[in-house]
Amino acid sequence: MTHYQSDLLRVLNDRGYIHQLTDADGLDALACKVIVPGYIGFDATAPSLHVGSLVQIMMLRRMQQTGHKPIVVMGGGTTKVGDPSGKDESRKMLSAADIDANIDSIKRIFEQFLTFGDGPTDAIMVNNADWLDALNYVDMLRNIGPHFTINRMLTFESVKIRLDREQPLTFLEFNYMILQAYDFLELSRRNDCRLQLGGSDQWGNIINGIELTRRIDSQQLFGLTTPLIATADGSKMGKTANGAVWLNADQLSPYDYWQFWRNTQDADVGRFLRLFTDIDLDEIQRLEALEGSEINLAKKTLADAATTMAHGEKAAQHAAQTAENLFEQGQAGGDLPVFEVSYDQISILDALVGIGFCASKGEAKRLVSGGGARLDGEVVSDMGTMISATDADVKISAGKKKHGLIRKVG
Repeated sequence: MTHYQSDLLRVLNDRGYIHQLTDADGLDALACKVIVPGYIGFDATAPSLHVGSLVQIMMLRRMQQTGHKPIVVMGGGTTKVGDPSGKDESRKMLSAADIDANIDSIKRIFEQFLTFGDGPTDAIMVNNADWLDALNYVDMLRNIGPHFTINRMLTFESVKIRLDREQPLTFLEFNYMILQAYDFLELSRRNDCRLQLGGSDQWGNIINGIELTRRIDSQQLFGLTTPLIATADGSKMGKTANGAVWLNADQLSPYDYWQFWRNTQDADVGRFLRLFTDIDLDEIQRLEALEGSEINLAKKTLADAATTMAHGEKAAQHAAQTAENLFEQGQAGGDLPVFEVSYDQISILDALVGIGFCASKGEAKRLVSGGGARLDGEVVSDMGTMISATDADVKISAGKKKHGLIRKVG
């Protein structure tokens, strides 16, 4: 077992964040002596990040907790290009206005997890558009281009996957790895940044930045990646039947966020408590050792802690209370998703699709025929059932875990 001297690497190692390190001894020694500024980049392809980005956000939090300086790099420039890593096809091109709006929305997430300010270990947020947008293309090619060979670029996983599947990889996207390497060089110069963190799919991009900075500035930089976070059944973390688990409350309610964590598989509870909460490791060891129905206590602890971190204590308590009312007392709670209708009646099929429990009427029909749809706790067996939308909310359920309200408006 690896024994690190620095709090930074010890915490990251003990909590399960480390997959690869470029120079473990060098970074460990540096982190013992000085405050290490480290960064992770986030492209702004949507108004919110989802739970798949949470490991990266938590690593920045761990940096700050161990006395180092997190740098959040928003990809105002790189989002215009698109990262081909892990993608089968090109990303939709976003306008500059859309990218700026997404960055403004995403900023709110980081304020929940990090302390921003002017202090030595306070987090800062920068936008790589500040330097990428100002680049003169020919100068960029002359200064940076000679340090990259096409031969080596073709060996990168993100490129090979696309070519092997005969999916088009545009010249625009092919430039992404150069721009990300250039980010590291710029951050080293502007912010004395010495460390880049990222998911395992970013290893090649991180190495590019380290090598580019060594060649041009003779500066030593470090890279660290996390393992791919998959659930115990092998599925990708954060992908559910209902789509992405968003971190912004206006895209996913705190109640649904709480439920996502509450529904964690038994085998994942301990690992997720280490990665996604600040709970003491000894307490996590106690919680993950619980057996039978008692493991539900660990799941609720995980849900409470993760939701408090993302949405605040009040929202977490409200979500937990709603769940308790609904499942343990049979009452409808105030944090359930609501489908508002402006007419007196709606069919059960339209209601299931409208509230987002089913993707289509065909799926809704299968749910009803299988006995999985309920209104106010009563199973609905007739596909032609009409719901009377009156002044009182009607509770609609799909299976055991999805519950919402039909509400008359106007």
